[in-house]
Amino acid sequence: MDSQPLVNQIANPHKEYNPKVHFVAVVLEYIGIFIALCPFVCMVNWIFVPHALVGGGLTGICSAIYYATQGFFPTLFASYNGAIPIWLSTVVINALLLTVAGFTVGWRFCIRTIFGVLVVAFWYRLIPIREVPIIADPMLGCIIGGVAFGLSLGIVMLCNGSSGGTDIVAMIVNHYKDVGLGKVLVLCDLVIILSAYFLPVPATVDLGMQSVTDYKTQRILCGLSMTVSYTAALDWFMNRVRQSVQFFIFSRRHEEISQAISSTVRRGVTLLDGKGWYSGQPITVVTVLARKHETNTILKLIQQIDPDAFVSCSNVNGVFGSGFDHIKS
Repeated sequence: MDSQPLVNQIANPHKEYNPKVHFVAVVLEYIGIFIALCPFVCMVNWIFVPHALVGGGLTGICSAIYYATQGFFPTLFASYNGAIPIWLSTVVINALLLTVAGFTVGWRFCIRTIFGVLVVAFWYRLIPIREVPIIADPMLGCIIGGVAFGLSLGIVMLCNGSSGGTDIVAMIVNHYKDVGLGKVLVLCDLVIILSAYFLPVPATVDLGMQSVTDYKTQRILCGLSMTVSYTAALDWFMNRVRQSVQFFIFSRRHEEISQAISSTVRRGVTLLDGKGWYSGQPITVVTVLARKHETNTILKLIQQIDPDAFVSCSNVNGVFGSGFDHIKS
């Protein structure tokens, strides 16, 4: 039998910070942001804009500008129906917001956001706007497109990135006022979507037997549906990825288990003094908080060290602190 300690067989407990590994991880995050923003733009140019819909966030503002200025610049923006293109208004508005954020929140916050904005502009320039939406029914398109929209944003956030827009507004407002970021984002989305009622009906839209009022009401309802679907998809994705579990481990070999978990999974371990009611004997309880995907690794460690250990594992909603999420207002 191998005499090497179990922890050393599984992982090196003295693994140090490696700049090359960190650099590769950062590069992969930027690649993830770049790729994830492609379907984000596809949903806008293939579903939302062909249906002349207005969603929340900066995308909704830029879409509204695009609809409102159609025919104003027939020579300058001929390939965009004479309207100010979404990519241009995205860059300009984000540049203004980032300038304000840089002097208020701090320039460090702006670095990855600038990258995200440039990537979004790149994809808007590369991916053409379809004349005919890929999903004919606008409400169904909003729901399906919103889900894809939310999943794309989830991947961007997972890579510590941002596409800018109302996120920047929320950060600026939160810097000066004790207002939650979520409240600011919801308020911005509602104002943007409701303002779509006052936009003219694009010439490319065939109303048929529908009145202008009915069309504008439908546009608002579709915008709200898109916002709800992408928010739900985003929350589901982030909760699945960041879901945490809590372990209570009852074992006489608690020190070995604690050392193995600390060295291998690199999670903090807390020891609690307990006493069995039936046996009357004292026992040490090992408590661990970890990510969902680390569950099997921890269970395997426990099984190898003490197959007779009594283990309780449960899902927890929200773990804040070092190694997990940050507390947000």
